[in-house]
Amino acid sequence: MLKADLHTHTLYSPDSNNSLDDIIKQCLKIGINCLAICDHGTVEGALKLQSIAPFKIIVAEEILTPYGEIMGMFLKETIPSHISPEEAIKRVREQGGLVCIPHPFDKFRSSAFQRVHLEPIKGHIDIIEVYNARELPFQNRKLALEFAQKNNFKKSAGSDAHAISEIGKTYIEMPEFDGKETFLKALDQGKIVGRSLSPLVHFTSVKNKITKRLK
Repeated sequence: MLKADLHTHTLYSPDSNNSLDDIIKQCLKIGINCLAICDHGTVEGALKLQSIAPFKIIVAEEILTPYGEIMGMFLKETIPSHISPEEAIKRVREQGGLVCIPHPFDKFRSSAFQRVHLEPIKGHIDIIEVYNARELPFQNRKLALEFAQKNNFKKSAGSDAHAISEIGKTYIEMPEFDGKETFLKALDQGKIVGRSLSPLVHFTSVKNKITKRLK
């Protein structure tokens, strides 16, 4: 069985300082053996980690649209941000990728899709992230799960780690897979092991972003 954290970031994201070597060391230490690397606006870090990691790496990207982020999974190259949701989905499909919506309905993130903007594209969605460790604990986590169940979407989860210590705080125990089709089947058999992070982790992201801009 895999322990898959399906939402993590590297130093290639503007708000993370996770080096590739440190990510590998942490995963080996805590027993995480599958990661979806979904940096903001680039797949460069995911591709590099995939080439050196001794465990499974899904190349993904969080693509910013005017209404929120779309996560393309099983990508081969970067998709530019600041495009429409429809264009983002089209470009994910052109690469043979899967469309996942990360942290939907989160009221405290400008990058989160809300229901009014999800409805027009829901026929093109494959996966809904139903548990994100960085979501503030007093929000209604059932909204994403209910939306996924109502529309028969596959269900994903991850730590949304921007710091090394966050990796693996939420993961899915799931069977092995060898591509996007078997990945979708494995999600159906997955068990989410979720733990909320402290709201203070968001200050780490802000600090990282400011520090990088100053450099």
